[in-house]
Amino acid sequence: MKNLFLRLLLGILSFICILAIAPIPVASASSIPQAQLSEAIDHFLTSLPSDYYTIANTEALKNIIKNDNAAFNAELIDVRQPSEYNSGHIPNAINIPLQTLIANLDKIPQDRPVVLYCTTGYRSAMGVMTLQILGRTNVHGFPPSIQGWKAAGEPLQK
Repeated sequence: MKNLFLRLLLGILSFICILAIAPIPVASASSIPQAQLSEAIDHFLTSLPSDYYTIANTEALKNIIKNDNAAFNAELIDVRQPSEYNSGHIPNAINIPLQTLIANLDKIPQDRPVVLYCTTGYRSAMGVMTLQILGRTNVHGFPPSIQGWKAAGEPLQK
């Protein structure tokens, strides 16, 4: 867990450094003014819950995915590149690469749980942070990611 926290913190700091060095042009990823974006990041960092918006293990993820109430089944999003996704992904996951999250907000439900995963947890942590900053409070990461899923002996879909 400490290692995950350090990776998440490193990702957040990298993201903040990128913002400081190269502010997001208004016409591209976001129309949020720089001051509001800085405020949103500060609010996100100071209000992190103890679980860091994570689903900690494979069994917990399987329970969220297979909720008895179909309206509350989690949308599983693989934020890896299409070639990685095509080589094998968690069954029923959709592919929205990290770099395209903002352009695909319409594909990310707001009325039910959303779980992001990648290969090691780094990209999914950045994706969770991004979506949380944009007000998507239903988003969690699965830090065991595809490696943890495979290590648990779970099947992949191609």
